Amino acid sequence: MSIVRVAAFSISLDGFGTGEPQTLEEPFGHAGQRLHDWLFPPETGGETRVRYGLDGALSMASYDDGTVGAEIMGRRKYWPYPGPWTDESWKGWWGDNPPFHTPVFVMTHHPHESIEMEGGTTFHFTDGTPAEVLAKAREAAGDKDVRIGGGPTIVREFLKAGLVDHLHLVVAPIVLGRGESLWEGLEGIESQFDISATSSDRPGFVHQFWQRRVA
Repeated sequence: MSIVRVAAFSISLDGFGTGEPQTLEEPFGHAGQRLHDWLFPPETGGETRVRYGLDGALSMASYDDGTVGAEIMGRRKYWPYPGPWTDESWKGWWGDNPPFHTPVFVMTHHPHESIEMEGGTTFHFTDGTPAEVLAKAREAAGDKDVRIGGGPTIVREFLKAGLVDHLHLVVAPIVLGRGESLWEGLEGIESQFDISATSSDRPGFVHQFWQRRVA
């Protein structure tokens, strides 16, 4: 049975999934790449996704195991600025062959033509509630999972709507103090999930696994 899941989503100790301000040069704002040091180790120049140990296994399970049939992301994961589109040539951060290899539904209030990329990724730009966008993604995914890719505002909206079955968080040992909060307005949501945790291979990082309780 397919599920809706959030995979390998990094947050700070104080619950921020990105810093501020977000720009083309700094997509995670003042957080830089620190939230993702477990995935892109700084000693490799931040370019190499880990492929070894627990972190490598979780990375591949999150992104490369072939079980995801569609992705949902927020407008500011695709493009960092609010408001009308100002650069119609922009095709995301990921080059000509993005890592998704599925239909990707970008939630935005501003219309945009779909963009077909190499490797099976097509960006579709859509307005609607989380439930409405999820229905489109489920249809595209068939019997595979739907991944909620972020940013934190979008993950928060899907959690608030009760639409996330499994949440894999990676808590980074940093305090950002400001940015986009994952938890704002979600007081007590932990009561809806069974939660387990294990240490990352990277000192100070912790993997948390939130599995929605079955009524």
